[in-house]
Amino acid sequence: MKYHDSIKQAEQKMNMAVKQLQRWYLPVSPINYAVSYEYINKKNIPLNTTIENQLTSGKKLDNFFIEENYRQYILGQSNFRDEIIDELEEVVTHVEKNSQKSSLSINKLITNLDNNIDHLQSSDKQTAISAANSIRHASQAFKLHQQKFAEHISLTCEKTRALQVELKEARKEIYMDPLTGLYNRKAMSKHLDLWLTEDPNRQIAAILVNVNQLSEINTQFGHLISDVLLSKIASKVNSYVDDSGLPIRSGEDEFLILLPDVDKASAREIADKISQGVEKLRFVSSKSGIRLPRMTLSIGVEIFNIAENANNILKKARRLLPDYPLDNNALIF
Repeated sequence: MKYHDSIKQAEQKMNMAVKQLQRWYLPVSPINYAVSYEYINKKNIPLNTTIENQLTSGKKLDNFFIEENYRQYILGQSNFRDEIIDELEEVVTHVEKNSQKSSLSINKLITNLDNNIDHLQSSDKQTAISAANSIRHASQAFKLHQQKFAEHISLTCEKTRALQVELKEARKEIYMDPLTGLYNRKAMSKHLDLWLTEDPNRQIAAILVNVNQLSEINTQFGHLISDVLLSKIASKVNSYVDDSGLPIRSGEDEFLILLPDVDKASAREIADKISQGVEKLRFVSSKSGIRLPRMTLSIGVEIFNIAENANNILKKARRLLPDYPLDNNALIF
């Protein structure tokens, strides 16, 4: 038992965890139960604080929210893992650069020796010849050693590149939403901190996108269909964001796009393109041939100072949207 409870205490907590899920209107799935059990133990302060902030804001605890916090606060995708990856990347880069410099320096030394062998002079001709031969032999041996060293460096670089690929994949697990391929809120916080360090007076445009009919699709056709639709819509949303922007899955049926150094008028144009692009999407079930309802969005656009934290930006951006889905695409500025 994780918290060294007695059998009786553990049974009581199990019952409390199930009742807590009922209060949250969530099914008793393994992930939901794990989060609820952790919550009622009140030992995981970051998890409890995040849940309580969500409830205080009036937002429901949906599957997306629970799974995101399960990965973040229970599976251990913490700042420690973050820092380890950053340090590994720094070490890998440092080793690779030093290896390249070392190789270049040795090559210069060999070239210098080769160029000066024939310039050796001595009053004793035999001694000069012997010395030259000795240096030449040493140079040849050193070249052979250098060749092996270069091969070793090449192998090390290959391993380094492989490690960098693995680190990139590990970062995806930490910073990417697995369903949509967009960034998650952890990545959002990290980018805000980075942008703040670069320029504390920076302005950032935020586009909040809410998929109106997703819960109805989920109820009528099941979560597999709704997941496919959400993924397709996310891909369309992402297609309107360039490399400087940050597309984030911020909720069950919600996306947030952060655009540093973009004015409100430009952000409105992007929002309008997103709205029109999604409106043109048509979805038909490949198995049944049933045409699914046309998906619509509610979109809000606002400008924030980069010093705002992730929670404040989300909270203020959500105020731009109505409390209920709209029948048609709605842009709120």
